Amino acid sequence: MIATVINVVLILLGSFLGLLFKNRISARFASGITFALGLCVLGIGISSMISTADTLCVIVCMVIGTLLGELIDIEKRMDSVGTLLRRKLIRGEGNSRFVEGFVNASVLFCVGAMAINGSMEAGMNGNYDILISKAVIDGVTSITFAAAMGVGVAFAALPILLYQGGLTLIFSAVGQGMDPAAVTEMSAVGGTIIVGIGLNMLGLLKEKLRVGNMLPAIFLPLAYLPLRDWLAGLMA
Repeated sequence: MIATVINVVLILLGSFLGLLFKNRISARFASGITFALGLCVLGIGISSMISTADTLCVIVCMVIGTLLGELIDIEKRMDSVGTLLRRKLIRGEGNSRFVEGFVNASVLFCVGAMAINGSMEAGMNGNYDILISKAVIDGVTSITFAAAMGVGVAFAALPILLYQGGLTLIFSAVGQGMDPAAVTEMSAVGGTIIVGIGLNMLGLLKEKLRVGNMLPAIFLPLAYLPLRDWLAGLMA
């Protein structure tokens, strides 16, 4: 939970700075910081990805998981949640900027692969690198959001506390009875997805990777490893 608390604190701090320096934040500053954070996210993803003890597991899980995600179109559904919230809560030109800031920031901070991967790493492995990196990204983003949309952005810290903190507690409880090998491979698959997020942040690709559609891959090592061991037993 400590990483989620840090996330909340940085959102509040970023919102305060955004309100304090409203209309004085340059696009160059925001862009430069985003690129720097993108490099950090890329490095974190690579470090988790290479921790695998079974490269084939990562490859198979990524391929099948992405196919499942594309079939369900998870990324589109995630975007639809945000669109629905905006449509329901933000109506009319006279609507308070407080609600707009709260909804937009809440969707951006909560809906994403880093929240899920980071909560899994924190809950199962006690590794807070991903969530703390996300916290810094959210803190920087909240500066520009609060400068544009006001104090409502600060209140997005509450959904983060409930959603991300809840996921961390769930993964912590579930992970205690899990095969350590499965946890290792889940972390490696999650790291591969984090690499995709870093590439998106750096804008190195012509088209952004739909990392949300890769999320099912994280859980597939739970099925892959028993199947691998069963097949190995048959051939022994």
